[in-house]
Amino acid sequence: MAAPMLQSFVITLQIVSALCGMLYPRNSVSRTIFQDMEGMWNFRIDASDSRYMGFREKWYSRPLKQSGPVIPMPVPASYNDITQSKELRDFVGWAWYDIEFYVPPELANKRIVMRIDSAHYNAIVWMNGQQVMEHSGGHLPFEAELMNYTVHGPNRVTVAVNNTLTPTTLPPGTIEYKNDPLKYPKGYFVQNLQMDFFNYAGIHRSVKVYTTPKVFIEDITIVTDIHGTNGLVNYIVESNMDSSVQSIQVTILDKEGTPVGQSNQKQGQITVHNANLWWPYSMATSANSTAYLYTFQVTLTSTTGEMDQYSLPFGIRTVSKTNKQLLINNKPFYCHGVAKHEDADIRGKGLDYPLIAKDFNLLRWLGANCIRTSHYPYAEEIMDQADQQGVVVIDESPGVGIHKGNFGNESLAHHLKVMDEMIQRDKNRPAVVIWSMANEPQSGLPEAEFYFKTIAQHVKAKDPTRLVTFVANADYKEEQAAQYNDILCINRYYAWYSDCSHTELINLQLTNDLTAFHSKYNKPIIVTEYGADTIPGFHQDPSFVFTEEFQVEFLQEYHKVFDNLKKEFLIGEMVWNFADFMTVQQITRVVGNKKGLFTRQRQPKMSAHMIRSRYHSLMQPNATHHGGTSGSFPVTPNLNPPFVFPVG
Repeated sequence: MAAPMLQSFVITLQIVSALCGMLYPRNSVSRTIFQDMEGMWNFRIDASDSRYMGFREKWYSRPLKQSGPVIPMPVPASYNDITQSKELRDFVGWAWYDIEFYVPPELANKRIVMRIDSAHYNAIVWMNGQQVMEHSGGHLPFEAELMNYTVHGPNRVTVAVNNTLTPTTLPPGTIEYKNDPLKYPKGYFVQNLQMDFFNYAGIHRSVKVYTTPKVFIEDITIVTDIHGTNGLVNYIVESNMDSSVQSIQVTILDKEGTPVGQSNQKQGQITVHNANLWWPYSMATSANSTAYLYTFQVTLTSTTGEMDQYSLPFGIRTVSKTNKQLLINNKPFYCHGVAKHEDADIRGKGLDYPLIAKDFNLLRWLGANCIRTSHYPYAEEIMDQADQQGVVVIDESPGVGIHKGNFGNESLAHHLKVMDEMIQRDKNRPAVVIWSMANEPQSGLPEAEFYFKTIAQHVKAKDPTRLVTFVANADYKEEQAAQYNDILCINRYYAWYSDCSHTELINLQLTNDLTAFHSKYNKPIIVTEYGADTIPGFHQDPSFVFTEEFQVEFLQEYHKVFDNLKKEFLIGEMVWNFADFMTVQQITRVVGNKKGLFTRQRQPKMSAHMIRSRYHSLMQPNATHHGGTSGSFPVTPNLNPPFVFPVG
């Protein structure tokens, strides 16, 4: 797109930035993160029949330990697996936390904000007994300016979180009361899930208290384009009080910190000459061209002389598609990736830096160049690594398992709000190329058409610069809503959930299925899930379901289809799953879902070595697929050549 298109970009930016605020907390010359509330909080559940005793007795009005017994609970973490209590592991309802912190006197003249990066699923927060914020839905941040704090003593933060899932939450679920007095005690209920992962709960990500000046940078929106060898950086900077802003200075810095573009306007376009583009690592031609990030630095000065400065990493890249290709920077991208979960022993879905580092090392070891945030937005610290390491992301909402009864107006309104929050959080991330509205909804129902048409149009209005999809598992003849997707993302489990063990049927069934989908919609396809449960250490020859041999055979049969169809309209393949993960207790799961290439402890199964061999071969210069090559693999020295798994 050429430079004269600035006006249309400004319109786009105004739409994208309609939901303002909540820049990720970063220290700068004007901002201080003075409390990172990682550590042990006081904790207890409200196990009363109504789950409402805490509100009746106003547990938030005094320290939790004064109204009953508490235990230490780490934050961030899921609370479910921390103790030896079965009741706590399976608890549904309100759980309560509190902790104290101090405000340094020298910060008392600043704006003080508390931010919670994720609490599942509904949360209410009090400061010194006064409610300061609440949030509906997990996985996304929320914050509030603190007004009733003291600098002369401790400030008590109380957080109540509730993991109950209802027909109008995301993900949805139902509470079922068991009323047979011969089988169940009075008031007995169960939480029915419409998702295949454990309903972990708690304060899952960081809680921070930070400062800004009273007049501050509220939001930044960046949309990039390419014109010849130049990068076009279109932007809007928003403040909380425009009338009090005296000046704004925008500077774009390269990796070495050298200014490469400047402006003194709150919105406009900056040209970066001979720009380094953001490339997925599998498309890079050298280490220097992998995931190149610039810094967008804004300095605001108010009429009272206050200064605020914020620095935002960003990449210059474009995303587009044809009816058979996904294009990054106008070149074909083939996704050879994995679906993941935020899930690990003890911590559940809690943020864990060593685990993040390990997972990205394993992604690079595999040669995976893309991930899907199945089935909810992942932590921003994970998204940072995707931006920095050149891993493409399909960014998915918590809309997993939307079934009949979940397509009503209340559900739709909440879903739109969640999409707004997700886009607002991740809109400036170069790794994010596709927004996913949902996973495996009952999109064969007539009411699904209006529901997903509404969301797709809303998302495209908010962000026309990326593609939109939902991940489907309906039959192509019944599908009602996929016409509103830019990319067809399809989950398939032939020879597992249907015709179990009959891998000889995969080629015929999958080929006919995907070909029919493309013929119907004329859009490129990513197979976003395929896999088979595998118990590590189980072996049998000939292969048998749940053995490591069967998982390898199963995946290889799918690869034969992929190798044929990627010459036509297939643009990606994503194994389900990267690693084993926990689920609800049921007879179809053996202590969780075992479809991982790795165990839950991140040890490889035979399939991990086979996928590594395949994915690394896809990155070789002579590896062709529809639209050309995905490039070589020069980014890091390959000290251990990919394991060559015997085929046949």
